[in-house]
Amino acid sequence: MYMDNSATSPVDEEVLKEMLPYFNEKFGNASTLYRLGVDAKKALDKARQQVADLINADVDEITFTSGGTESDNMAIKGVALSEIQKATDKNPRNHIITTTIEHPAVLETCKFLEKFGFEVTYLPVDEDGLINLDDLENAIKESTILITIMHSNNEIGTIQPTKEIGEIARKHNVLFHSDAVQSAGKIPVDVKDQNIDILSLSGHKINGPKGIGAIYIKKGVRFEVFMHGGGQEKGLRSGTENMPGIVGLGKAAELARENLETRMQHNKEIRDALIEKVTSQIKDAYVNGSLEKRLPNNVHFRFSGIEGESLILRLDNEGIDGATGSACSTHDLKGSHVLAAIGVKPALSHGSLRLSIGPENSIDDVDYIVASIKKVVDYLRELSPLWDNETDEYIGDRFEKPLEDEDIDRY
Repeated sequence: MYMDNSATSPVDEEVLKEMLPYFNEKFGNASTLYRLGVDAKKALDKARQQVADLINADVDEITFTSGGTESDNMAIKGVALSEIQKATDKNPRNHIITTTIEHPAVLETCKFLEKFGFEVTYLPVDEDGLINLDDLENAIKESTILITIMHSNNEIGTIQPTKEIGEIARKHNVLFHSDAVQSAGKIPVDVKDQNIDILSLSGHKINGPKGIGAIYIKKGVRFEVFMHGGGQEKGLRSGTENMPGIVGLGKAAELARENLETRMQHNKEIRDALIEKVTSQIKDAYVNGSLEKRLPNNVHFRFSGIEGESLILRLDNEGIDGATGSACSTHDLKGSHVLAAIGVKPALSHGSLRLSIGPENSIDDVDYIVASIKKVVDYLRELSPLWDNETDEYIGDRFEKPLEDEDIDRY
């Protein structure tokens, strides 16, 4: 049972069918003038429209990239490089606002820019992972050029108030970028209604192929190119287009838009059943993140007294694929920066499990999944020095050091 769709998702059969001809008989370069290239250009334009329709953008506002990480880098660096050209001593144009729970593609890009004199404000979040809008507005100053806040969190599934964030950004004439890699195709994303100026998305999170993504850049946004070459993608992102990937992303976006309401209801039914049964049947099982403002396909548990990697490996033996958190930091032995930011102590954060639902999952699987989790958790607690099996309670607090600022603000 594959339950890690936030890490990646299987390619839909219709998507694969659409892609296959572009590996052989339709292999043309979209920049060429003969029929093979013209046909490729038509497919490129069709996919661009399909992606635009998913997020209610205009077709010429979509640029294809290699994925969410490149789109995030392109968004933040593109604005930073453009705005720094307008800087003066009185107004350095070098301030960026983000949050402590962003994906590393955003946090590491901000860290990189700090080396070159940019100032970054990392907003805290509450115990649900939500920002405080007053904190955001108070952080804006004359030198602020960009607010980059994710649409929804890749670990705990919390959905940020993007429309209100965008309204604040507009009020202060600041650009708003949102990483919607986990949101686009899973919940309604409307760049016009939500006041988003730049948005990142990825194909392999919505049953499309890996290695392809897109960035939405609103008309009129000043943007500096940092990928130079032959001038493809209106000069914004040079390089021969990945036609099989682009066609696959386009089809995946089309299917996601057409099936959005049905899939949301399907995912929510499974998610809510998992939450109810796990928290009622397993002692000291908690849900990380907001229960109300949450992606319909995401549930993130923590279990006192166990270690998450062992939980994942033993669930794999039961035929269940899950995750402790972001797949991009699976090999990072430090605790999750997201869980630290919402106030979860390090020892407890290590006992976390993220299950992310896809079209292939069924409500009929829930009882087996819950029984398997309980079986593994009970076994691991028998071995754990942080769990008292005689009293059946967590005793890790006796050894836990206080949560330090450095645990929260690792970035």
